Amino acid sequence: MATLSYRTAGESHGPALIALVEGMPAGVAVDSTSIDAELRRRQGGYGRGGRMKIERDAVELLSGVRNGVTIGSPIALRIANRDHRIDEAPPVHRPRPGHADFAGSVKWLTTDCRNTLERASARETAARVAAGALARCLLRAFDIHVVGYVVRVFDVAVEIAEGRTLDALRAARDANAAYCPDPAAAERMIERIREAKRDKETVGGVVEVRVAGHPPGLGSCARWQDKLDGRLMRAVGSIQAFKGVEIGLGFASAARRGGDVHDEIDFDPSTVDGVKCGFVRRSNNAGGLEGGMTNAMPIVVRAAMKPISTLLKGLDSVNLKTRAAYERSDICAVAAASVVAENVVAFEIARAMLEKFGGDTLAEARGAYDRYLHAVRSLGA
Repeated sequence: MATLSYRTAGESHGPALIALVEGMPAGVAVDSTSIDAELRRRQGGYGRGGRMKIERDAVELLSGVRNGVTIGSPIALRIANRDHRIDEAPPVHRPRPGHADFAGSVKWLTTDCRNTLERASARETAARVAAGALARCLLRAFDIHVVGYVVRVFDVAVEIAEGRTLDALRAARDANAAYCPDPAAAERMIERIREAKRDKETVGGVVEVRVAGHPPGLGSCARWQDKLDGRLMRAVGSIQAFKGVEIGLGFASAARRGGDVHDEIDFDPSTVDGVKCGFVRRSNNAGGLEGGMTNAMPIVVRAAMKPISTLLKGLDSVNLKTRAAYERSDICAVAAASVVAENVVAFEIARAMLEKFGGDTLAEARGAYDRYLHAVRSLGA
């Protein structure tokens, strides 16, 4: 059985974006409608630019699926680009501060930043969302759910209280264009984006992703490469324009004493639900991960996105050859980024599930999972 993994290919204005997923077991029901729904959410959110009015993202399953069910072979997913003018697109000789333009031009020894920006573009994340949404088809078979949302835009921030169900968070998030589960904060976030547009500026923010329904024991402390918190931070931190990632209390824990950080453990047999086996925490400052492994509490990942680097008013830069024209850009893409973060987290959880429970088929993985939960329950007997 191969480790679950994926690769992406394609340029922003190329013919299509491709995600190649390997290691998915046979027998997983693939809901292409749910994949398309995630792609549409990624295109939405207040503050998006003109490109999203052109594209109509939908997934085409090219291999690895028969009659709506995975067959164990690599799965190729294709998302067509309507705006596929890569060969006609003008060269860009003036690197934008904050973008990959300059670093890529130096790396590949060219004065045309176009070659770099086509691949570095956040358009690539459509392929990552498709791969993550496919992985969620596997997670649903284990009743594991993931939700992402916005908790900050510029100076408008909101704290999401523990105890809210993922269904409640999802419903509140989907009720506004800011993708924030707090309606009052969402209105203020939208106003900040309007202000930025009037000022020909851009704004960033913070997204949060929560996972629930997963078992304890995912990940490992045996090798640093297997620590699930590190893998989640790498996956989320690799999203375009993300500059910081934290788990649970994260950076705030550095300003507290140990007694105010570590989550005390109780045992309550009445809480036995097949996952927690009666062991409960009084708080979740660890964000569901200790020693690189899940501890049965909800996983909480938070990440900061910088403002988009293409500004309507422009920024000073060095001309590599000639001055370039303005590229289409978002004012704020934090809402869309929350969708990307949600789906890359989902893929990492699916990968960790298959590493622990394995099997060439979903039935084998499910059998191993059920046996493990039975053993976990016995710890509290």
